[in-house]
Amino acid sequence: MQIIKQSPAAAEDANSGNFGGSVHLQRMIDQHQSSDIELLSVFFDAGGRTRPHTHMVDQVLVITSGRGIVANGAEQHEVAPGDVILIPAGEWHWHGARPDAAMTHLSIKRYAETSWQVDERDWASNYR
Repeated sequence: MQIIKQSPAAAEDANSGNFGGSVHLQRMIDQHQSSDIELLSVFFDAGGRTRPHTHMVDQVLVITSGRGIVANGAEQHEVAPGDVILIPAGEWHWHGARPDAAMTHLSIKRYAETSWQVDERDWASNYR
């Protein structure tokens, strides 16, 4: 058994071009700890967000603090602590903090590639 604490101090800068704004990432469970599960804690400053992307496997997001937005090509939802979001494999989506509030979420999925090479569409104009 291992107990891992969610901590912004343990997070590293995630601004690799796949994110907009200030985003930090804590790898809570990685390939050295589990061969099946990837668990990330993602800390978005106000306005921080992912770029559109897809995953080859289902992804679960659990909002742990703040207010954020989760969107796909058809809808955009405001999310808050306690919300759990299931994003099916292959679904074009993005997620992050609202422009006026920070947000933290857990990302839970099996190990698989994330594709950042997707159609950008007109996603940024809907970010409100």
